[in-house]
Amino acid sequence: MNDLVVCPECAHEWVPSEGVVADAPGERVIKDAVGNVLNDGDTVTVVKALKVKGNPSGIKAGTKVRNIRLVDGVDGHDIDCRIDGFGAMQLKSSVVKKA
Repeated sequence: MNDLVVCPECAHEWVPSEGVVADAPGERVIKDAVGNVLNDGDTVTVVKALKVKGNPSGIKAGTKVRNIRLVDGVDGHDIDCRIDGFGAMQLKSSVVKKA
């Protein structure tokens, strides 16, 4: 429909380019909580405390995460990483700040 794309099952309408920031076609730019561009291999700091299922303490604000990898994750989880004491997990870019 004109400039909108419509889902045939639920009739949800959206603009195809909405929500994607790109420098070149096919390339996504992922930004942290304060607007810095993130790259593979960066070190980031968690800016707010996060609850982790199965762990009573969770991840504290200020925890450094080294050597991140940017992925097309599920439900906004676009950072794949390994956190000491917790193991491999995915984080949202909105809860980290580039160190």
